[in-house]
Amino acid sequence: MASKTVTGCMIIIGNEILSGRTQDTNLNYLAKSLNELGVRLTEARVIPDIEDVIVDTVNECRVSFDYVFTTGGIGPTHDDITAACIAKAFDTELEMHPDIVEVIQRREAPPEVMKSRLLMARVPKGGTLIDNPTGGPQGFQMGNVFVMAGVPMVMQAMVSSLDGDRIKGGKPVRSRSIGAYLAESQVAGKLAVIQNEHPDVDLGSYPFYRKDGYGTNLVMRGTDESELDEMKDKVRAMIVSFGAEPFEE
Repeated sequence: MASKTVTGCMIIIGNEILSGRTQDTNLNYLAKSLNELGVRLTEARVIPDIEDVIVDTVNECRVSFDYVFTTGGIGPTHDDITAACIAKAFDTELEMHPDIVEVIQRREAPPEVMKSRLLMARVPKGGTLIDNPTGGPQGFQMGNVFVMAGVPMVMQAMVSSLDGDRIKGGKPVRSRSIGAYLAESQVAGKLAVIQNEHPDVDLGSYPFYRKDGYGTNLVMRGTDESELDEMKDKVRAMIVSFGAEPFEE
């Protein structure tokens, strides 16, 4: 019997992402990290710094997914509105969290600069902190929503502090892959047969182009190691049946 899939959704908040000025690298890191915690990242959304959009997206996603992870919009500037939006989504108020205040005040700064920095200490009432091993202000959690920084180094540090006590995942997803110098169209029919025989494993095909030819990488992803090995054997045999040589990288 297949274990329950624990689902996650990432909400990337920031006009700079949508404008193309900043390239997001957090999605890849989060997906891999959650996989090790037994959470399947099944959807990601990129949204602007607009209050109604953030509130509506968070409220929709926190009902539809087991866990929601937001990045961006918790800095010290006027367009960093994520904390206020999360408070509105949960129908509560912001408060200055003393632990974050203490972290911020460790670094001396002129009054106006300190005033701006302290905006990062605002957390919705009832929120719990997400550790920030870089030594900067923490993120926070409200219900099943984890609110983290957009700066990759800081975001990755925050994710590294999440564990099985905080996130109750299922079995980690594992993968197998085999490549062959065969076109997707050649293997499509037999791949469909193999996939139907193993509905609990995802079987994907990804074409590649190299100077010595083109072919297809076949990737299997699932939680059952023995079933993955069984599917891999079938895929390997299928490749051989076409007269090609399977390879692994």
